[in-house]
Amino acid sequence: MGVGPSTKETTKHHFKDPLVRVFAQDPDIDFQGIIVVGTPQDNVLKNLVGKRVAKWLKAMRTDGAVISADGWGNSDVDFMNTMESIGSEGISVIGLKFIGTQATFVVTNEYTPYVLDINKSPSGKETTVLAENSLDERDANKALGFLKLKMRADQKSAELEENN
Repeated sequence: MGVGPSTKETTKHHFKDPLVRVFAQDPDIDFQGIIVVGTPQDNVLKNLVGKRVAKWLKAMRTDGAVISADGWGNSDVDFMNTMESIGSEGISVIGLKFIGTQATFVVTNEYTPYVLDINKSPSGKETTVLAENSLDERDANKALGFLKLKMRADQKSAELEENN
């Protein structure tokens, strides 16, 4: 897994997570919480992690979800599997991840276009400046708007499919 100082989310970042703050304060969102999962080495377990998260969200009657990662490389498999599992449960999902020019996906699927890049460096690379490319409040606000649009589009698609 690739992770460097500029993409590393510090303990302080987790205690003051911009996603939690922005989503919890939005009156249109019924913020349910966060799920933290690891990155297993084995491919069977990688798929299991994504499926468990998706089933958990479905059991909570979640309409939309955001997933984020603070690394790249091998963890992309888990990231994209989880997005696909969540989407296959009929839950709108978007992702947030450092991509830039250095960390393009090692695997892709139909959900890849719904991942926002949180890169902030002009070169698109790990800068070794602590938290420079970490998820911030601007990224969280973009994610909130993007998720609302995705949920609206998915709902219209479901209604069209139901009427045909």
